[in-house]
Amino acid sequence: MNISYNWLNKLIEMGLTADETGVALTRVGLAVEGIHPIKDDFVLDIDLTSNRPDCLSHLGVARELSVITGAKKTLELENAFSHKLSETSLVKIQNDDLCRRFTARIIRNVKIGPSPQWLVDRLEAVGERSINNVADITNYVMLELGQPMHAFDLDKLSGNRIVVRIAKPGENITTLDEIERKLDESMLAICDDEIPVAIAGIMGGTETGITEATVNVLLEVAYFNRANIRATSRKLNLATEASYRFERGVDIENLIRASSRAAELIRDLAGGEPAEFVDIYPRPYQAKEIISSDISTAILRLTGLKSTREQCDRILADLGIEQKESGVYISPSWRHDLAIEEDLVEEVARHIGYESITAELPPAFGAGEYQETELREKLLRQTLVDLGFDEAITYSFIETRFDGMFEPAPGVIDGLADDKYVTLRDSVIEGAVRMRPSILSGLLDSTRLNFNHQRRDIKLFEIGKVFAAKTGESELPNEQEMLALVVTGGELQEGRAAAIRSVDFYDAKGAVEAALNAIGVTHFKFSAADVEHIRTGQSAAIEHSGQIIGYVGRLADSITASYKFRQNVFVAEINLQTLLHSSPKAARYQPLAKYPAMVRDVSFLVKRHVEYAAVENAIRKQGFDLCRNILFIDSYEGKGVAADERSLTIRLEYRSEERTLIEDEVEQVHKKIVDGVSAEFGPTVRV
Repeated sequence: MNISYNWLNKLIEMGLTADETGVALTRVGLAVEGIHPIKDDFVLDIDLTSNRPDCLSHLGVARELSVITGAKKTLELENAFSHKLSETSLVKIQNDDLCRRFTARIIRNVKIGPSPQWLVDRLEAVGERSINNVADITNYVMLELGQPMHAFDLDKLSGNRIVVRIAKPGENITTLDEIERKLDESMLAICDDEIPVAIAGIMGGTETGITEATVNVLLEVAYFNRANIRATSRKLNLATEASYRFERGVDIENLIRASSRAAELIRDLAGGEPAEFVDIYPRPYQAKEIISSDISTAILRLTGLKSTREQCDRILADLGIEQKESGVYISPSWRHDLAIEEDLVEEVARHIGYESITAELPPAFGAGEYQETELREKLLRQTLVDLGFDEAITYSFIETRFDGMFEPAPGVIDGLADDKYVTLRDSVIEGAVRMRPSILSGLLDSTRLNFNHQRRDIKLFEIGKVFAAKTGESELPNEQEMLALVVTGGELQEGRAAAIRSVDFYDAKGAVEAALNAIGVTHFKFSAADVEHIRTGQSAAIEHSGQIIGYVGRLADSITASYKFRQNVFVAEINLQTLLHSSPKAARYQPLAKYPAMVRDVSFLVKRHVEYAAVENAIRKQGFDLCRNILFIDSYEGKGVAADERSLTIRLEYRSEERTLIEDEVEQVHKKIVDGVSAEFGPTVRV
């Protein structure tokens, strides 16, 4: 960001030389990488971090200098130009989620011509070329106040009005750089009654641009959705000074001030007569409140710097961070990066001086404490260990060959993101440039390593983070806490060297059930699902509270072959993010049954597409109180059973809390249940 030293001195009487200004700004975190003399001016080249869009203007830098020097800013524009609201028919916003505020001001009888020399010099000093007086003023105010704006020739707007809407399929616009650009339905356009006349927040069109023949001007000053501007800029490969600011965030409360400043200059330099003004603001800005009961103590705790409450409040107030009440601070509308107490600490610390922070060990007041979810994770780990699992810890960095191999658990991938994955610029491990969207890649690598060491009976689990790209203002990736399992080989018993049987789908399913029960999650169910990395017919989605939270099943043959596995491998992956933070269901205790139960096993011949859960539901909805439990025993397909059928063996447990049951009453209920199931599915009882 290029900042003019002479321009700064017009905004604040700081009493510093150019070199002293560079040192002062660098000291508070606005790194000045160079100071270049241009004519009678000096230009400061400031390297700004992405979280400080408020300093993409001379006013923002002057605000920082006012805190450093104690000098007051001399540019006060709150009432610099009066305005009156006109009928809102001048502007219509169709997508207020993408355009949260739009102001339009009509300025009549403008005389277009060259800018005065002082304005040309100001712009050229910071790398902007002069175009004409009105265009130069819009650029000047953007560089001064940080608010991009655009001037239209009002008489060239069809209907003499503005419509802010999503572009229609097939619409084109020739932008001011004389390139025709194709728009799509994801892009926000500024239109008249017929066609787009500007790409919102990026660049205007040639059809309504300011020329020497322009007499009446419509001045647009607006606030657009940051993510949409960023996505549109990348799709069109069109980056401008305006898009650079909108992407990072402008001050939504600064629009009228910027419009007034530009109108004042157009009146003075182009002879314009400001007229109608419209301010469409459907969802007004709500200031963020930050709680800090004792800011000076927080600064001491986090940085070791000693400060007084009065010193802290002065610094924060000079930065525009006012106190609403004791311990409650209001983040100003131009600071999108302030949200928590630690942000306030940083603001005070950088103005006190990072160089004052000494190297010392922080005081220790006691042992660490469990985080909110740590106890439940401990129970989860212990449960799986008790089932014979070993915990694995694998790398979060994976190779691109895993892209699309595993279907991530729900809640990980953002469907609106341009790129689904998080890619590292500098990989820690050669070739591993992706942050994993699934834990299974690492667990299966560990399984292959065990196979190579002649270990065939494996139960592994891992609890860890997965990552995916995410849209939104934060630009941070989506991180989700996951549980992944791998089960393969045979079931071993203590004291035996050989497996007593091969593990199957139900071993993996049972491990999932035990894991979820361990963290207090009881109301979940399994249903057939098609999952990219799991074999069709041996896969299930895991549902909780109506939402799919993960998958379990046998690894797909294509992936098994790619790993050169010679035995069946069963996997599961569950999104723990919301489960661990939800309130666990309280344990319920009840006395043991006084009276014995009577058990009946029954095998039903049903069509192969009928799920066990459907049969169980058919039994439960009959509502017989004596039927206390329904258990799945076995599923059989093969000799003696038709190709399109299978045999489901179910155990029904009958018991009364009041007496010992007799055979006749159990038989009557049992027959009704069997008949009810037969009536719904048309099965026959298999003998």
